[in-house]
Amino acid sequence: MINHFCKTELWKCSTKLADVAMGRAKADVVIVGGKLINVCTHEIMDDVDVAISFGRIARVGNCKYCIGEDTLVVNANGRYIAPAFMDGHIHVESSMITAGEYAKAVIPHGTSGIFMDPHEICNVVGLEGVKCMLDDTKRTPLKAMLTTPSCVPAVQGFEDAGATITSKDVADTMLWDQCVGLGEMMNFPGVIFSNPETHAIIGETLKSGKIVTGHFSIPETENSLNAYVASGVRCCHESTREEDALAKMRMGMYVLMREGSAWHDVQEVVKAITRHEVDSRFACLISDDTHPATLINQGHLDHIVKRAIEEGVDPITAIQMVTINVAQCFHLDHEMGSVAPGKCADIVIIDDLNHCKVNEVFINGELVAKQGKPTFFCQPYQYPEFVRNTIHMNKTTEEDFHVKAEGKKADCRVIEVIPAKVPNVQRILSLDIKDGKILPDPDQDVLKVAVFERHNFTGTRGLGFVKGFGIKEGALAQTVAHDAHNMLVIGSNDRDMMIAVNTLIESGGGSVAVKNGEILGRVDMPIAGLMSDKSLEETSQCVEGLSHAWKEMGSKLPSPFMTMALIALACLPELRLTNQGLVDCTTFEKKDLVVKIEK
Repeated sequence: MINHFCKTELWKCSTKLADVAMGRAKADVVIVGGKLINVCTHEIMDDVDVAISFGRIARVGNCKYCIGEDTLVVNANGRYIAPAFMDGHIHVESSMITAGEYAKAVIPHGTSGIFMDPHEICNVVGLEGVKCMLDDTKRTPLKAMLTTPSCVPAVQGFEDAGATITSKDVADTMLWDQCVGLGEMMNFPGVIFSNPETHAIIGETLKSGKIVTGHFSIPETENSLNAYVASGVRCCHESTREEDALAKMRMGMYVLMREGSAWHDVQEVVKAITRHEVDSRFACLISDDTHPATLINQGHLDHIVKRAIEEGVDPITAIQMVTINVAQCFHLDHEMGSVAPGKCADIVIIDDLNHCKVNEVFINGELVAKQGKPTFFCQPYQYPEFVRNTIHMNKTTEEDFHVKAEGKKADCRVIEVIPAKVPNVQRILSLDIKDGKILPDPDQDVLKVAVFERHNFTGTRGLGFVKGFGIKEGALAQTVAHDAHNMLVIGSNDRDMMIAVNTLIESGGGSVAVKNGEILGRVDMPIAGLMSDKSLEETSQCVEGLSHAWKEMGSKLPSPFMTMALIALACLPELRLTNQGLVDCTTFEKKDLVVKIEK
């Protein structure tokens, strides 16, 4: 694959690199006296120097004679030199901050590149919104490699999004310099049952010689998984069981082991490596979705590497899982992912290997972060009005939340969420009917849930019930509702739910907590209803206030915002709610809320 992410194309500087390596020219930068984590050979090499010119590595070994009067010399002082880290699957929008702010947040943690799937903003405003995010990242050193959103909406016919992406659109984006492949193919039913348009989307990617990234979330490792891999999908981040990950790696699929703010899968999935004598080359570590507080308090890929080490992964192997393995997955290992001659000079210096404590970060041979702080500056990007004005729905009344039925009790399909996990469980629970309305039951931990279409004033809505949030009283609403990002609200009563929704309509989107008519916490996200226009620190403070509100209302879930946001994603098992109603995501059929009425 052609690499557009290094400072200088190799063919333009190969002569200079050879001159530096042979001593005929001096390097721009030389890092001296380090312990090289050689991800090519899985070894640590003592007393190694690295010479850099034109943003690329010219020589690895003894580079003292590459130093001239104008050479910047960086003394590693016996610390570890490693390739900078790459996140093989990330939705920047889930950080609640803009792409530029995200770059400032992750680069000090050793991240030089991300393979981003901006299908969140694409579901709201289409590919023009994706272009805005790419423009935002171009002002930063972060290498933002695009995987074109493949499923907009996520599952055709089950929800209404703000845009639609076709195979023709995908073909057009494959010509973009920043595009390296296709975003997660969530429509696995379309793949395994040979839907023509789904395979056309994959086909346009394969014709361009680029990578198809995947999303295979069902626990079936025979016919369906074989069909999915055979279609050309190269990697998948939806493994939640050891056996799923092992089966995928045995089929030559890269397993992207996820450890985000809400989804803590590494502990289980990494057993595919630690409990089996298998090659780890098909294993990568990724974040998928990360909230601001996680970035500030724990870090990014440095934290996930540490988590893998804690679960028994050898430190060098863990480093490989965020460097060379990722580069190989995307056919970019000839340019990135290792500290070797000719490669892009994306390098980290690590103080403590077992805790993956990153000190200095170099991207294209330039120092971009030191001691946890960025050393670069860029002006905030001004997102255009069409990205900032995306709430197109009328204000709600209490009646909009009524679940009408006649009788004494109703057996209803209820969505039960699982802490720190993506899948949920379908339950059939008995709920009271009063004055012709089915009521939530906080004593059973059952709240009402509603999803309103917010893109085109259609007025459509889905109503249901959800279990597992632990909230006794109040309501929580957000416009972050994967992947169509319609208006989503859960609550114990119609009035608080109405106030929460109407608050977000007025603010242009975000998240809000309401109890007894009072706003307890709020995060305004005017950029597509997904991202704040404030700094990481300011956004984190707002999110922290909202987190306190969740706890005050009784929730003990880790990152409950993200757990709530998946209620509407109709491609994850078992039961989901969209603006069109309940969807059984094991059979991909729409389902009635009420199973049985007791008269």
